[in-house]
Amino acid sequence: MPTILIVEDETKMQRLLSLTLTDEGYTTHTVEDAESGLKLLRNEAIDLVITDLKLPGMGGLEFLQAVKRSNGEMPVVVMTAYGSVDTAVEAMKSGASDYVLKPFSLDEMKLIVKKELDNHRLREENRSLREALGQRYEFKNIVAHSPKMQQVLATVVRVAPTSSTVLLGGESGVGKDLVAHAIHEHSRRASGPFVKINSTAIPENLLESELFGYERGAFTGATGSKPGKFELADKGTLFLDEIGDVPPATQVKLLRVLQEREFERLGGTRTLKVDVRLVAATNRDLRAALEQGAFREDLYYRLNVVPINIPALREHKEDIPALVEHFIKQQAPEAGKTISGISPEAMRILINFHWPGNVRELRNIIERAIALSPGGRIEAGDIQLDVTPSRAAAAASGAGTAVAFPPEGTTLDQFEEEIIREALRRAAGNKSQAARLLGLSRNALRYRLSKMGVADEPEPGKPEDGE
Repeated sequence: MPTILIVEDETKMQRLLSLTLTDEGYTTHTVEDAESGLKLLRNEAIDLVITDLKLPGMGGLEFLQAVKRSNGEMPVVVMTAYGSVDTAVEAMKSGASDYVLKPFSLDEMKLIVKKELDNHRLREENRSLREALGQRYEFKNIVAHSPKMQQVLATVVRVAPTSSTVLLGGESGVGKDLVAHAIHEHSRRASGPFVKINSTAIPENLLESELFGYERGAFTGATGSKPGKFELADKGTLFLDEIGDVPPATQVKLLRVLQEREFERLGGTRTLKVDVRLVAATNRDLRAALEQGAFREDLYYRLNVVPINIPALREHKEDIPALVEHFIKQQAPEAGKTISGISPEAMRILINFHWPGNVRELRNIIERAIALSPGGRIEAGDIQLDVTPSRAAAAASGAGTAVAFPPEGTTLDQFEEEIIREALRRAAGNKSQAARLLGLSRNALRYRLSKMGVADEPEPGKPEDGE
């Protein structure tokens, strides 16, 4: 069993932790200061360190940094007094694997120790990942033959059996939901529920009640109680898409669930316990959101335990032929068509395209081609790409990004206003949908609307904030 080093100058806490972890089958070593801890690390094989941040002599943060300098892979769990979250975040930046706030329950510590040891084992196995990439990983409904996508699936294989929180990154349309489902299906929670929620598809004032549920009378229209997604996902997996758009107030409650595995329904007083694995996804740069103050640092480090970045389709175009074959086999029977394949010229068009909408856009274009094809096989004339003039120029030149310019005589501000009004028109006035079309957060869109002098009226069919 793993060996754990406990660095704690409070004798009672030191003994309590040692007895608890020994009962769990671990071997423990205890010391009262950082200097003794570093000496023991040099002479003993240690698998995990638990340290208080307030220590005599060398401080816990300095000790953590010394440990990470000598062994960057060593998992370190830090303990700090309640209310010292800023210090805990600083420790996470310095390489701590996780933190607990005193006072904490021993059950919480046992869960964290098990999780971090699982993660450590995962990292050790990933050392041989590149050598193992000769093995082909396959998952239902995921077509991934390229080295980049095989690396994604190899990471899924390693992380799925653990209980670690996973943060999926990548552009819209790359297949984050399929990867999240693959993690669930290959985990110990596969027999439990897989619950999905997209934060941008729900107005901000309703998101909290969707996640955590509500009691009767919690707000206008709450004529009964309703469980939230966390309750529905108990003993299973919750996939929270577009985590970067979760409002700050809800971020606080998310952090509590991840730390303590408990919450209260909206308008309720009863504390509910849940056992849920969270897989979050975002197409935003969360580090940029941290700098802008739009996303909590402590929540980010809780989410970013095992990050998996899914590459854009243009970065693994060698998968396009297999994806096309998969979509033809999947969709042709549904359309009542007999399609044997695709012509070389049609395939060449698809491979040369830039794919700003990624795999989702490819799937839609193949569905359209099947509908237009008279039968036999898909020809070049059946391929109709969603191309604006600027995007077509970028695709033809091989440029990485399409650039749109304002029409002659139009200022940049006027051009931006036209784009925003068009997005609102296409979204039928729904600000959440319009923000998604523009690639903005809802708050960013509201700021631009205020600059345009557009009143922040409630969305059609949606209650106002506070209802």
